[in-house]
Amino acid sequence: MSFKVMGVTAGRKDSNSEILLKEALLQCQNQGAEITMINLRDYNIIDCTGCTACTHGMSSGKYVGCTLDDKDDKKAIMEVMLNQDAVIFSVPTYDLMPSATYLKFMHRNLSYESAFLEEIGAIEHKDRVGALIAVGGSTRSWQSMALEAMQATCFTNDFKIVDMFLATRVPAPRQTLLHDDMISRASEIGKNVMKALNTKASERKWLGDENMGWCPNCHSNALVLGEPQWDGLYFPIECQVCGAGGDLEKTEDGKWKFVIAENGLCRDRTTIEGRGDHLKEIMHTQGGFYTEENLSVVKDKIGKYKELKFQTIEIKK
Repeated sequence: MSFKVMGVTAGRKDSNSEILLKEALLQCQNQGAEITMINLRDYNIIDCTGCTACTHGMSSGKYVGCTLDDKDDKKAIMEVMLNQDAVIFSVPTYDLMPSATYLKFMHRNLSYESAFLEEIGAIEHKDRVGALIAVGGSTRSWQSMALEAMQATCFTNDFKIVDMFLATRVPAPRQTLLHDDMISRASEIGKNVMKALNTKASERKWLGDENMGWCPNCHSNALVLGEPQWDGLYFPIECQVCGAGGDLEKTEDGKWKFVIAENGLCRDRTTIEGRGDHLKEIMHTQGGFYTEENLSVVKDKIGKYKELKFQTIEIKK
């Protein structure tokens, strides 16, 4: 069976992110995959305006798309990307996080949220494989949100992340070419993507380092203190990425580990069911706002802020 694999990058041309991505894609191509690759810098992508039209539509049972669909290249890219069997993202790290170009593109994915669209019957389910590569000039300390932010933007479209690689201390363009171990690791990413694709969807699993990250569910390295959720559900500690809930426990050797509670994956964002629950939350909060009483209060109070003006910056052209 021939698989479609896409590579998406957002870094300099012919530099570290592209080099590692191409090495991974080469392994997929060597195993017969049909390859597509894009650099997001070549396309016009507009910022999400936060209009919430997409979630309003989906929470009321209909697909309305994105209000920016006809104004930039996002929809054209998504029509190809969502038809892939796997996508490998390779992005430079800027100030702890992936590049703004990548984030701007992926933050527009809510109007393509698979769980929501399946819930209202607008699309059929499609299992997709994903892998992540982040590249930066320092150690993990200065890339601490890179892979986590990338993974957080992938589950919206049902990409099951099977491997992740953080390339560190390569600040100069093409510096990864001096590190055969990095090239080899990128090659392994491609091989693991193909291994996952050749595995039954229900049996696909994490293929990277089992000890990577705090979270045993998504392997992210980010935990946060829990707080009561919209319906009262509470866990002392939560994974910042997948939402797994549990607590920290001390091991026999005196170290700490994150242990997921028995019901700690009930809101797992990497699953259709977990994200479907978020649609219920959106419906609940939107429904609570759009009452005649609340709209009247907002109408009465907004005038103050519309009239309030401060000095701004004028740019001479």
